[in-house]
Amino acid sequence: MDWILWGVLPYLVIALLIGGTIWRYRYDKFGWTTRSSELYESRLLRIGSPLFHFGILVVIIGHAIGLVIPESWTEFFGISENLYHLNSAFFGLIAGICTLTGLAILVYRRRTTGPVFMATTRNDKVMYIVLTAALLLGFYCTLLGALPDQKGVNYRETVSPWFRSIFYFRPDVEAMNNAPLRFHIHVLVGMLVFAAVPFTRLVHMFTAPVHYLFRPYIVYRSRDRQSVPGNQQYRRGWAPVGVKDRER
Repeated sequence: MDWILWGVLPYLVIALLIGGTIWRYRYDKFGWTTRSSELYESRLLRIGSPLFHFGILVVIIGHAIGLVIPESWTEFFGISENLYHLNSAFFGLIAGICTLTGLAILVYRRRTTGPVFMATTRNDKVMYIVLTAALLLGFYCTLLGALPDQKGVNYRETVSPWFRSIFYFRPDVEAMNNAPLRFHIHVLVGMLVFAAVPFTRLVHMFTAPVHYLFRPYIVYRSRDRQSVPGNQQYRRGWAPVGVKDRER
């Protein structure tokens, strides 16, 4: 069972994530969206959405640092294990509070705003449950790891080596077995989140409006003199971009 959970399941999740995303892009491009409901309600959305997205961004960066960067690298740059865990707990708790608060606001908005609730599918409800469970478990692990009597628990000696070994195609099952139970549950729920990404609105995390940086300017034509009724004075307005001013 340990080999199935920590040696086989991660590759199944990766295959499902990549294959499902490709399938979704090829056969459901018009469904590749968050199905924005801003038109129905915007006050709570303006509060909850930034809290959630900025918080989850810090959470992802924190996970990337903790899982990808080996402990020996941080020690080489003079960052002690105590200092690392202190910063990890501080920023992790702040990011966790922001993310959970933002998610709570978004769920409350979706439940109490009629049109938004009517637009909520069963798929969305399952996604919210799984995502909330993953965040709560991560917050619990961070909070418990910040307590003084938990200094002996170092996930960078168990979970992190196992995570990196997956990409070496040599899963270190033994390292993951040595991690506390709470990390086992958190990792399993996290894998469930990644497996669900291609089939939920979470797929929009792979979409960034990069083309906005390269799209051409929008050129506005000035109003023609003949369209001004009567003897009303003609107002030139803004000069069009790249077009010679007709008054010169």
